Amino acid sequence: MDRTYLLLLASPLLAAAADVAAQQEKQLEEVVVSVSRGEQKRFDAAASVDAVQVDPLRTASPLINLSELLGTAPGIQVRERQNYAQDLQLSVRGFGTRSTFGVRGVRILIDGIPATMPDGQGQASTATLSSARRIEILRGPVAQLYGNAAGGVLQVFTADPPLSPQAPYASASAGAGSDGQRQLGFTLAGGGETLGGLLDVSRYETDGYRDHSAAQRTQVNAKVLWQPSSSTKLTGIVNIFDQPLAQDPLGLTRAQFEQNPRQVAPVALTFDTRKTVDQQQAGLVLEHKFDRGNTLNARLYAGTREVFQTLSFSGAAANSSGGVVDLDNHYRGAGISWTHATQAGGMPLNWTVGMEADDLDQTRRGFINNNGSPGALRRDERDNANNVDVFGQVDWTFAEQWKATAGLRSSRVRLSVDDRYVTAASPNDSGSVEYRNTSPVLGLVWYANDSLNVYGNIGRGFETPTLAESAYRSGGSGPNLGLQPSTSRQGEIGMKWRSGAQSATLAVFTARSRDEIVPQATENGRSIFQNVDRVERRGIEAAWGNNMGSFSTEVAYTLLDARFKRSFTSANGVVDAGNRLPGAPRHSLFSQVEYRPLDGLNTALEMRIESRTYVDDLNSEAAPGYAVFNLRVAQELRTNRARWTLFGRIDNVFDRHYAGSVIVNDGNRRFYEPAPGRRFFVGIRTSL
Repeated sequence: MDRTYLLLLASPLLAAAADVAAQQEKQLEEVVVSVSRGEQKRFDAAASVDAVQVDPLRTASPLINLSELLGTAPGIQVRERQNYAQDLQLSVRGFGTRSTFGVRGVRILIDGIPATMPDGQGQASTATLSSARRIEILRGPVAQLYGNAAGGVLQVFTADPPLSPQAPYASASAGAGSDGQRQLGFTLAGGGETLGGLLDVSRYETDGYRDHSAAQRTQVNAKVLWQPSSSTKLTGIVNIFDQPLAQDPLGLTRAQFEQNPRQVAPVALTFDTRKTVDQQQAGLVLEHKFDRGNTLNARLYAGTREVFQTLSFSGAAANSSGGVVDLDNHYRGAGISWTHATQAGGMPLNWTVGMEADDLDQTRRGFINNNGSPGALRRDERDNANNVDVFGQVDWTFAEQWKATAGLRSSRVRLSVDDRYVTAASPNDSGSVEYRNTSPVLGLVWYANDSLNVYGNIGRGFETPTLAESAYRSGGSGPNLGLQPSTSRQGEIGMKWRSGAQSATLAVFTARSRDEIVPQATENGRSIFQNVDRVERRGIEAAWGNNMGSFSTEVAYTLLDARFKRSFTSANGVVDAGNRLPGAPRHSLFSQVEYRPLDGLNTALEMRIESRTYVDDLNSEAAPGYAVFNLRVAQELRTNRARWTLFGRIDNVFDRHYAGSVIVNDGNRRFYEPAPGRRFFVGIRTSL
């Protein structure tokens, strides 16, 4: 039997063996808001949802990527690609695995403001983790109530400013590690009785694990909180994300990956592949409680995102749109919801109704890539994506131990292209398309006792093509406006259990999709997509945690069986029925054991295991499975008013050679993105 699977089977037993002390009372459950849009305990939520608490002062990690924090949540994959030009790969229950850049199929919100655009394209890297306090991951049918591309929902909540003249604070951090990693940051926060402010600034640089993979980024998160009374809270948020350098080493072929994982694809040097991003956004979030039974929530936001990227081809062919991309995005949106708490039949009944509207204007220009420099103009268009959604949800505790949930969301998404590059050889390819969808959700939960909940949900969702996916059509110029949105029917049954210091969750899920959006062909650097029917995702999610005195243990396991159930034809051949979805390993396991031998000292061993991952729809190759171990240690000290944390970590302790991520369906068969070998990082944080 493969060594990976032996470790997979043995690791929960090894983790359990580490917990031998007497049980202690468990702390209160984490609060979540993503299920009913009102605060509740995670244990009581009738859905698969995890809340990861974040303490930036004590976390023994550089806090650069979400992949550092989400290992303990089953059902979600966050792959750090060692390529800051392409963002993280993020998927939930197999939704989002097709993405080669950015995030598809998973909606992202940061402090209630969308980081996913109306067409379903999202960015995970803009969250400022150095000021994060909680991350929520919602999976399954209930996520469909968040609209387009909600195969799952990820929300990041950052710290609020203090509302007390006696509670100002300041913190600073610095760190360095392998491959030229450097990190600096500071936070300032303070306020009065009704008004407070917070400013968090962080800077990260790296020379990169691979050749031609250096990156620099600066992030700013600023918040102003005004609370004139106990019933009204208004939060102003400003975010800045500046990435002036992110070299792109591209993927490697299997032979290159096995020969030297640190090398760069030669064509990346020829065309100087790289990406710059400059994003600024601001928003207002209002919460007003009219009385104990009525609450109004509203948001208003706007922002810009400028992207310049050089690709690995010239784009000089007659029907090409160029090898240099220049995007100028302007986006804005608003949302409002009203929550009412009442009774029906003498039992609690809560309902929420709301409306959301978002709009994206995108100026897209393409140029010939003259060895890394923009040449002649080959594309000039103004694209737009907008949506208007209305939704409602009701929760009724109709018996002492039973609660029913029903929800409905009606969505209208419109994509349009205004072609301004019109020549004798390039006709006017302007056009538009509109998609409409209604997503219902039904759920039931049985509160068996104080320690056990059993729940079930069914629902229907959809995912439209993004502007990038509908940009080209086969056999001609212009956008592929005939591409249809993917629709899915989902169901899950789950349970949550807790007893003293132990807790466990289990969920069994299925999702069947029609009109799944998959690659059809690649022509002159252009990716063309098509719809296929009968894609199925089934699986099991399990998690267990134990806090036993000086020891604590967490285990998260995901079994994902994601397949094409009907054959179809792609440019590379016939995809057989039964083939697995690329980018979706069948088995994923994360386990960690923490040991706190002394006050303020924390040590931990982490283990991550993944089975092999197919790289394309044909299942022609697969990245091998792997098992990786990480070590971390942190020591907290106090001097007068100051708190200090010294930390260090070693990732990939045994220097395992493996692919941390794959570029699915890459037309040049450069599928593999190598993970770093043994890697070190040390840092210091202080708070006053």
